[in-house]
Amino acid sequence: MQLTGIHHLTAISAKPRENLAFYTSLLGMRLVKKTVNQDAVSAYHLFYADGKANPGTDLTFFDFPAAPEQRGTNSISTTFLRVAGEKSLGFWRDRLHQAGGHVGDVTEVDGRLRLPFEDGEGQRLVLIDDGGLGAASPWEKSPVPVEHQIRGLGPIVLSVQEVGRTAPVLTTVMNMRHDRTYVAPDVRGEVQVFAMGEGGPAAELHVIEQKDLAVARQGAGGVHHVAFRTPDEAQYHAWTARLRELGIPNSGEVDRFYFRSLYFREPNGILFEIATDGPGFATDEPMETLGEKLALPPFLEPRRAEIEAGLKPIG
Repeated sequence: MQLTGIHHLTAISAKPRENLAFYTSLLGMRLVKKTVNQDAVSAYHLFYADGKANPGTDLTFFDFPAAPEQRGTNSISTTFLRVAGEKSLGFWRDRLHQAGGHVGDVTEVDGRLRLPFEDGEGQRLVLIDDGGLGAASPWEKSPVPVEHQIRGLGPIVLSVQEVGRTAPVLTTVMNMRHDRTYVAPDVRGEVQVFAMGEGGPAAELHVIEQKDLAVARQGAGGVHHVAFRTPDEAQYHAWTARLRELGIPNSGEVDRFYFRSLYFREPNGILFEIATDGPGFATDEPMETLGEKLALPPFLEPRRAEIEAGLKPIG
């Protein structure tokens, strides 16, 4: 029973119109699903991904009218987005500078080139060279050239007060392996790398112990949770049984229609999700027109008029 990598990451935006413009027009990602938060239907849930909406490429946002995140520890602090090659990082450095956003320099850390930047609400993002490993599914309508498009998610960085509490959950409960440590120039102390499946940027968690920071307060520009891939429903049910047997409090199985979910918190309070690769986003829309209309799972469809009336148009 093995998780195969990052499934998706869900963050928070208080400015959904600006969020849509940033991730589609500037970053060139595809809006593959425009739906609502199934637990709070007055909020959009926007999914940005690659051209074929593959699991492992989804960067998603809840539209919550929240105050800005108060940064700190016990949080998901940084989201990496994968691109292929040094030339792509140069392209992105110039593109982001021209857009006038907050962007750093291309540097090599842990043997990989990276470029840090932020979106308009302070979401901390890093483009990383994944060496072009693995298949890519570019979006033909993206404003970004095919060779420079974002290929997917990973790694994801956690900041915790006590890595000694998080590590056993990652290795003993979730069957990850401790792969290596490295020193990053922007943090004090070592970064612990935990890998899933075949490893590599798409299947890593990077964990930093930061005891001296206050605990983060979630808000706009911050991350809500990270989800990990399980390939099928048989393994999904096995994960549910595993958490139950180990006495780990969890949500129980949740059918999100596009995938199946299982939520729990690691000991420092960060929300984790295990999600199935399928059925996928083309379950209720043609692949060619994903994200063009408001999509609702069948159990919310009878409330469409009410739900649409409570949402602001975002384009």
